Amino acid sequence: MENKKTLDNLVTNIYSKLDNLNNNKSLGITKKQADEFGKAMSAALLGWSKPYKKDPKNSLRMSSIGKPDRKLWYEANSKEAGSVGVTPTTHIKFLYGHLLEEVVLMLVRLAGYEVTDQQKEVTVEGVKGHMDCKINGEVIDVKSASSFSFKKFRDGTLVEDDVFGYLGQLSGYEAAEKTNKGGFLVIDKSTGALTLHRPDELDKVDAPKRIQNLKAIIKKKKPPERCYAPIPNGSYGNMQLPRQCFWCPFKHECHADANDGKGLRVFKYARSNTYLTKVVREPRVDEVFK
Repeated sequence: MENKKTLDNLVTNIYSKLDNLNNNKSLGITKKQADEFGKAMSAALLGWSKPYKKDPKNSLRMSSIGKPDRKLWYEANSKEAGSVGVTPTTHIKFLYGHLLEEVVLMLVRLAGYEVTDQQKEVTVEGVKGHMDCKINGEVIDVKSASSFSFKKFRDGTLVEDDVFGYLGQLSGYEAAEKTNKGGFLVIDKSTGALTLHRPDELDKVDAPKRIQNLKAIIKKKKPPERCYAPIPNGSYGNMQLPRQCFWCPFKHECHADANDGKGLRVFKYARSNTYLTKVVREPRVDEVFK
């Protein structure tokens, strides 16, 4: 018996549809559907290939309102904000993130669900954003994630480690659309597994109030307190940046006072670089200099 087309049954219904292939049944994709999917992939590719243009009048974006205050202050005020580039490998990650989003939405439609409002522009307190879509009338943000990050959505623990501010982003879109039962449809990039995480209302933020507070924060002359405190590195008294700071483009500027004013010291380990804020005993690996 087929499940009802509710959001709670979304992933189950997608999997059930794909099981037809194991039963020697066609998925029934029409030429029109295939052509529409091809156009969506083409649009994603073309959109990715163009540089993102920031609004010089407003550094805040809906996708960023859930990020820590200090990071947003630097985005608005740092002299390095416009010069921080993205690595070629990260650009590739962005590309297949865009393409996987279209694959996921194709599967949603194939399972019989209604997808609307793709990339609809919304505004809350003067801050603009483009929502991924609505599924059956609820705001859904489509994400591609590593297996490690996927667990946060699958297990419902995103609120405990929302490094990229996804909950704030969803809250903003829902505030604009006056809905409150949306969530995140996430695909594991390694396994192809899907999960739908619909956070509790208490885990979301008051988007209009959050934006008002942020507008006041980024106008201040000095940044707010640090987002995350350094953590011990080994047992000799060395201190390092936590993983939440690793990808931040402003970590050197933010920690310019580290190591008695010399700034962060970077050491190259086998798996990745480590950023030390205090060096008591020098690591036995190469140091990386700017």
